[in-house]
Amino acid sequence: MRITAQARDMVYGRGAAGIAARLDLETREGWRVVTTVEADSSGHLLDWECGEFHRGLYRIVFDSDRYFVALGLQAAYPDITVIFRAIGEIDCQIQVAIAPYSYSTCFGVDG
Repeated sequence: MRITAQARDMVYGRGAAGIAARLDLETREGWRVVTTVEADSSGHLLDWECGEFHRGLYRIVFDSDRYFVALGLQAAYPDITVIFRAIGEIDCQIQVAIAPYSYSTCFGVDG
């Protein structure tokens, strides 16, 4: 199973290059940080470098505040959190469209 994500900047109509994101896994003790990464030039988060994924609840937390401040803008949402369920051997594809005052998400599967 793989987990991939892409952040799209809706202000400029391009990938949110360099946006930082954290991937967490829900455990009995609460949320555990799996890894952190920055998006590539197309806004893709592909290289989580954390080994194997398992079934369960995951969340990706996008640092929209730092991203928009670097562009000279102020964000209403300092971070954007997407929680999703990974089931079996299905690859999960998360897409987030971000703007300073709105965001939307889409979940896709492959497999």
